[in-house]
Amino acid sequence: MQTPTIAGSAQPRLARGVRLQTDPQTGNSVLLFPEGVLELNETSMEILARCDGQTVSEIIQSLAEEYDIDPKTLAADVREALADLQQRKLIELT
Repeated sequence: MQTPTIAGSAQPRLARGVRLQTDPQTGNSVLLFPEGVLELNETSMEILARCDGQTVSEIIQSLAEEYDIDPKTLAADVREALADLQQRKLIELT
């Protein structure tokens, strides 16, 4: 699979009407949006939690440092997750 081309300087943020929160009943992280709810795995939650003005490169570096992973190894996974969320119109890239 080809790595999505999302610039390292892009700043992902939640789309209008989308909220990241913890489900009070299950304790799982979820994205709430007008059409429904998306339950997140830990990786997606960690990526989305950093969509606060940081660039894609900064998100990759932050995750690499926290989990002691080579940023080059992590970059494709982060870009793929962001591309999927963008395609679903749950995040915007600026």
